[in-house]
Amino acid sequence: MLLPQPLVRGRLVSRYKRFFADLVLDDGQEVTAHCPNPGAMLGVKDPGQVAWASWSPDPKRKLAYTLQLVEQGNTLVGINTLLPNKLVAEALAAGAIPELAGYDTVRPEVKYGEASRVDFLLTADGRPPCWLEVKNCHFSRVPGLAEFPDCKAERSTRHLAELAARVALGERAVALFVVQREDCEAFSACADLDPAFARGLEAAAKAGVEVVVYACAISTGAVRIARRINWRG
Repeated sequence: MLLPQPLVRGRLVSRYKRFFADLVLDDGQEVTAHCPNPGAMLGVKDPGQVAWASWSPDPKRKLAYTLQLVEQGNTLVGINTLLPNKLVAEALAAGAIPELAGYDTVRPEVKYGEASRVDFLLTADGRPPCWLEVKNCHFSRVPGLAEFPDCKAERSTRHLAELAARVALGERAVALFVVQREDCEAFSACADLDPAFARGLEAAAKAGVEVVVYACAISTGAVRIARRINWRG
């Protein structure tokens, strides 16, 4: 998936009120960018970190800049939580996720559970429907290990239970974690920051929910789902 071009380079000054980030661009300009990530952003919100933002000429936008990438050490990290669903849709269309290949129809945002919408419902004649939840992951504090979540994630925990309920009905359910970074070889639930989610993931897996984790290839030009990594369940 191509990122808006060209991205401009700068450094983080502050990320605040969840959806705002102040940057100093390399040309010295000080700007406030939209931050499309409501989470804690641990490890990718520190003052001084190199950041990359896109710019829009749309006069209707309140903020012309959007924060897209942050460098953690030598690693580019995608912080835009709106991207994973688009990346997955692109990968499904290209057959780039073998575990989810062979379905004729891919429907986004289908109602299920208690007032929830599954990210994708995959269907094909002669196969049980596949309920697919997509989660964005950027957090890494141990070299090579991606973790989710980086804060309390009650909604995500509820989704796991709703996926397990679909399995109980004889259908298929998949929790797909998209790691927007290249430097991780394994994935784990973050039990110390959200023990309820960690327990929920284990319970969902025991109930038959498939846990699938893919890392991305990232540059300042594009992001794409690239390779499966191991889940330390």
